[in-house]
Amino acid sequence: MAKKDLNQLAKFITEQATNEDTEKPLKNEAAVALGRLGGLKGGIARANSLSAERRKEIGMNAAKKRWEK
Repeated sequence: MAKKDLNQLAKFITEQATNEDTEKPLKNEAAVALGRLGGLKGGIARANSLSAERRKEIGMNAAKKRWEK
């Protein structure tokens, strides 16, 4: 086995212990498509329903939270 970093080693050990390949997605394709469709509509609908003042307030709060860290 080639030298691996800590994350690669943890992934390898997990795969060996559970007999699973973590590369395989465990997603229902129909659910993914439906969620994406709703997500695409939801952001636009929310933006249209908010006033300019409220959008500015939300943006300023988000920026403040990002820079607090």
